[in-house]
Amino acid sequence: MIVIFDLDGTLTNSEEGITKSVQYALRHYGIEEDISRLRRFIGPPLSRSFMKFYSFSERQAKEAVSVYREYYSEKGIFENKVYPGIPELLALLRSKGIRLAVGSSKPEVYVRKILDHFDLEQYFDLIVGSNLDETMTDKKEIIEKVIHELDRDEKTIMVGDRIFDRNGAEQIGVKFIGVTYGFAGPHEFDGVAHTAADTKELEETILTM
Repeated sequence: MIVIFDLDGTLTNSEEGITKSVQYALRHYGIEEDISRLRRFIGPPLSRSFMKFYSFSERQAKEAVSVYREYYSEKGIFENKVYPGIPELLALLRSKGIRLAVGSSKPEVYVRKILDHFDLEQYFDLIVGSNLDETMTDKKEIIEKVIHELDRDEKTIMVGDRIFDRNGAEQIGVKFIGVTYGFAGPHEFDGVAHTAADTKELEETILTM
């Protein structure tokens, strides 16, 4: 079995770092925004969110991502916490011979830095993220890359906290577990067969699927 984990909202609570970085970027354009409204940036590609929520042009959105990274790469990346029970869960799954991967829309260079900082990298057979130019951000592409590199014929489960994780898994026919302790909106997991409210429930769900 292969289990693919999203990063933000699934392995770590990255809300503080991401929202402060978005706030920093918006101030560059003279926009003062309450930080509580910026959770919606967690999950989808950043440039898409700047265009959707603030009507930025494609050029402005790309520039905003660069400004965002000024703060994020120095401070925001470490304004982050591992969810309780995650290291224990990963160690248990590995002890049972389950292969683990991270599949994130965040740039892979940041994903690796975060996993290394929290001493989580040791648990994963493969780490896949997007490119800094915001290519390879689609969750379907990311999951496909993991499956291609590990084993196309092995049962695969995607674990994530947003509709983007759900959609990516459904598009290529892999099983999905939605974690409700992350950043999902009220109806993002409507109709999902498997959800988990904490890491203990996540462990039980993975081992019985």
